[in-house]
Amino acid sequence: MNVGLIDVDGHSNFPNLPLMKLSAWHKKRGDTVRWYNPICDSFPRPPFDRVYMSKVFTFTPDFPYYINAKEVIKGGTGYSYPDGGKPLDPEIEHIYPDYSLYGITDTAYGFLTRGCPRNCDFCIVGKKEGLKSRKVADLSEFWNGQKNIMLCDPNLIACPDWKDLIQQLIKSKAKVNINQGIDIRIMTEEKAKMIKRLRVDSVHFAWDRYEDKEIIIPKFKQFKEITEWGARKTSVYVLTNFNTTIEQDLERIYTLRDLDYDPYVMIYEKEKTRNDDPVRYLQRWVNNRKIFKTIRRFEDYDPKMG
Repeated sequence: MNVGLIDVDGHSNFPNLPLMKLSAWHKKRGDTVRWYNPICDSFPRPPFDRVYMSKVFTFTPDFPYYINAKEVIKGGTGYSYPDGGKPLDPEIEHIYPDYSLYGITDTAYGFLTRGCPRNCDFCIVGKKEGLKSRKVADLSEFWNGQKNIMLCDPNLIACPDWKDLIQQLIKSKAKVNINQGIDIRIMTEEKAKMIKRLRVDSVHFAWDRYEDKEIIIPKFKQFKEITEWGARKTSVYVLTNFNTTIEQDLERIYTLRDLDYDPYVMIYEKEKTRNDDPVRYLQRWVNNRKIFKTIRRFEDYDPKMG
């Protein structure tokens, strides 16, 4: 087969894992696989036997060009919100990804677990993957000695197998980035001590729900006492524009800074907000580290700054 691939979101920032797995599976069968080029691959060339289109984000515009193919298969949450549509067949889902598709040589990407018990209204993971964190792979399924591991798990330490999985990450001696964050609400002394053994530039947490502050603040204090990690190694996603006021957003931001954690503002449905919305100014102030360290209070921040 002659197979074409289209990363609808664009592949400049983050690789599309399903496309890398589909590429590996087809190449293993002896098929020809390459990116679909709307200029070079349209008529009068012979059509592709099959073209896969993958879209992660619902707000990404669809591929606007004619697709010269006998068969076109679309997949991903961007097309089938919120369930993500038909999953990959098991033999494709569990194949070692074709990192050469994106020219990746030193980083491994994948999931050790899927699902999350939280069922937050702003998150699709529970609807898409289930309300239980469960092991879906060992590290060797997508890692083979790379220096870096990009882990996409939604709630790793909620999985019953968390200890074995973190031990696999420790044993790899690779630098680990758990990019979706770690659930601080279920942090324990044992979990914190194991996480401390990971090679990380920083670990990510989230304080999404303002009302969780009575649970979260003591957990943050405990984690810091155990790891002795400061703001340079501990960042916290702060969800805004969902069900909180600016005053509640600021309370979380100031509290995190006082605890020596590094807040990072995430705007819910940012694409629907205006550039002059106060929450946009809040994000610019907090996420610009130099400004945030220099200007201590939001009311002193001038949005017209560079």
